[in-house]
Amino acid sequence: MFSRERWNEILEALNANKFRTILTAFGVFWGISILVLLLALTNGLRNGVMADFSNFATNSMFMWAQRTSIPYKGLPNNRRFNYDLSDVTTLKAQMPELKYVSPRNQLGGYMGANNVIRGTRTGAFQVNADYPEFINQQPMDILMGRFISYSDIEAKRKVCVIGKDVIKALYDKNEEVIGSYVKISGVNFMVVGVFNMPNSQGNREEEANTIFIPFTSFAQAFNSGNNVGWMAITAYDDYNISDIKQKVFDILKSRHNIAPNDDRAIGHWDLAEQFGRVNGLFNILSWVGYFVGALVLLSGIIGISNIMLIVVKERTNEIGVRRAMGATPFVIKSQILQESLILTLLSGMAGISFAAGVIWLINYLLSQSGPVENFSNPSVSMNVVIVALLILVISGLLAGLIPANSATKMKPVDALRTE
Repeated sequence: MFSRERWNEILEALNANKFRTILTAFGVFWGISILVLLLALTNGLRNGVMADFSNFATNSMFMWAQRTSIPYKGLPNNRRFNYDLSDVTTLKAQMPELKYVSPRNQLGGYMGANNVIRGTRTGAFQVNADYPEFINQQPMDILMGRFISYSDIEAKRKVCVIGKDVIKALYDKNEEVIGSYVKISGVNFMVVGVFNMPNSQGNREEEANTIFIPFTSFAQAFNSGNNVGWMAITAYDDYNISDIKQKVFDILKSRHNIAPNDDRAIGHWDLAEQFGRVNGLFNILSWVGYFVGALVLLSGIIGISNIMLIVVKERTNEIGVRRAMGATPFVIKSQILQESLILTLLSGMAGISFAAGVIWLINYLLSQSGPVENFSNPSVSMNVVIVALLILVISGLLAGLIPANSATKMKPVDALRTE
């Protein structure tokens, strides 16, 4: 049992040489601090990079048409082809695994030619033609008004949803936005909503300078017909888009007379695959953090073990007296182990507290300086703290094991004779 008398004995042993105790404890203090800080910084990098993915459903891919590279059915290679709305309908009908198949078109581009006018003001903005479900694929905050609806699609209404920076470029301060009109490439569109991309770490300025209009209104206003520039495809959670994308390609190749083995005809960007690679990289970095931190901690544990061996040597007479008075090997061993465990836990908890303070300071500085690209909210979960505590307990026991065994191997008579 752990009694008050035993606690007092441990404190006396640790206070016998305070400077030596502090130096010994510093190894564990520094090791556990490095471990926690490495994991927190890794999480900060993970949070920053993953923020780029958070603005789009990760089980998704973009897909666009390219030139063919293989002759097929009498058709030459290097042939251009275009997607159309019938491709979208076919994919929805033949692939129940797909949750969303969103056709998209685009006009102009950010920092390109001035394509939007309001009064005497002009601006260069990216104009996207979309369907209402796109907001489920690329989540956004609607700051005012609403997003595109299916009634807009069916009626081909000339309405638009604008990014918050479009307001800064085209409107005066406190000017009413909802219900106003902007002219996109000579066609008037009424503003029905204002959006902002949440937690964006990527093309923040470009996204804020984007305008969304109904796909059908775009087709009517700019004579694109049923043509589809590219598609945003999202699978249900039960299916991985990376596993079923080949089926999507096969359907489209069959519809457009493309050779089955022509892998260059259909361009795509698999967000799920990229997300998996990045997530796997950070999982590896987390294990590297554990490994490096454990190595640093190990040096501290070795230091504690060496000091405990010295302590046992210095207390040889005391151990001999205890053994002569009837103390069992288990009692002697448990005392040495408890001293080692207490020293390890105290220094380790101090290290965790120090690391927590550094993490708080980093987050405070980030909150004051504003967002940092690819780095956000460094932190560790309670699971990491629990793992750290388990490491401390195991380390403390291992550090005291060799000295404890050494103490119990002494014969009482030999121990009493030691000067």
